[in-house]
Amino acid sequence: MKLHDEGLAVWPNILIALSLGVTAAHHAAAADRRMDLIENGVAAILPKDSAEQYELAFWESIKDSNHIGDYEAYLQAYPKGRFAALAKARIERLRAAAKPEPAPEPPVAKPPPEKTRPAPPPKAEQERKRPPPVAKEPPAPKEEPPVAAPAEPVPDKPPPKAASGEVRDCPTCPVLVSLPSGAFTMGANSGDPTERPAHRVSIGTPFAIGKYEVTVDQWNACAEGGGCPRLTSKNPGNTPVRDVSWEDAQAYVKWLSASTGKSYRLPSEAEWEYAARGGTSGRFWWGEQMRPGNANCKDCGDPWSADGPAKVGSFAPNPYGLHDVNGSVWEWVADCWHNSYKGAPGDGRAWDAPGCRERVIRGGSWRDGASYMPSSTRFKYGASVRHSQNGFRVARDMK
Repeated sequence: MKLHDEGLAVWPNILIALSLGVTAAHHAAAADRRMDLIENGVAAILPKDSAEQYELAFWESIKDSNHIGDYEAYLQAYPKGRFAALAKARIERLRAAAKPEPAPEPPVAKPPPEKTRPAPPPKAEQERKRPPPVAKEPPAPKEEPPVAAPAEPVPDKPPPKAASGEVRDCPTCPVLVSLPSGAFTMGANSGDPTERPAHRVSIGTPFAIGKYEVTVDQWNACAEGGGCPRLTSKNPGNTPVRDVSWEDAQAYVKWLSASTGKSYRLPSEAEWEYAARGGTSGRFWWGEQMRPGNANCKDCGDPWSADGPAKVGSFAPNPYGLHDVNGSVWEWVADCWHNSYKGAPGDGRAWDAPGCRERVIRGGSWRDGASYMPSSTRFKYGASVRHSQNGFRVARDMK
């Protein structure tokens, strides 16, 4: 009886130990799974519009980058983020890799013996050693005509005609396309909740918007004029300027306005989507399905490179004649970020807020997949944050 009682007394301890072991193993497996999800960039387990989701999306977009500025931008936005230590480590690694090895000191040449002069080399030898003449800078190549679309897009309804002609206020200014007033349905009632509700917007007055995104050459003209910070990256001049913040974009339009006497600005989010849709109402301006040759993204066909976006105008224009509204670089707009369109203005003006620090970006980038290419796609970034996938195009009042 005593042994039986003692045996019964031991069983609870055995059960507790087993329970603790199972619980510990369960927690360890769960922790491993969470880390696997994080390392693989799987953010779908989190609410779509949550701080964690935005941080994971940010990290996913830069985790394979070789640009120090991308990791600095992450640390600026999330100084205590879950990837902060990894971001710092990659910055140190990239800085170390960027340091040039010290060049060996050239040997000290011994002076020639006194009173001894070498005979002058033959004339042919002099000609051979003469430095080559400095080549004149070749003339700027003529702008190639945009690649024609494989097939003419068929909008849901015939789009209103854009105002005739293009506008360019100076040789280094962006080319603009003037757009008429009109109305369209902004947003979408399916998919991302930040794009809801779809709502009717009326653009009451004509305006002009960039035919292309602002290029590196156009930005450099502003930098040389003292209106913009100089870029450290050496990207080709006819590619979209990138790694610029919303505040940088504001500096550019301020300089452009002062230089031309015209009212340049960032487009409102409503103006941007109105222009990007080009009078259509489908998922993309060319229809409901992705089609090669229309967007610069990693799932959208050639030309594509992981290193950077294609030169402006490499892809077909939308019905309004605008290039690269899908992919290429994310484009800053004037609006403050709101988590949905509830309460959004219906007249096309920018939806701002006092002290706003998060601004809207539109259009997706070359490093994103096709799921980011729909005309309704929107995201947010800190107004002072520079990111290698963010650029912009300008708008101008037509008064």
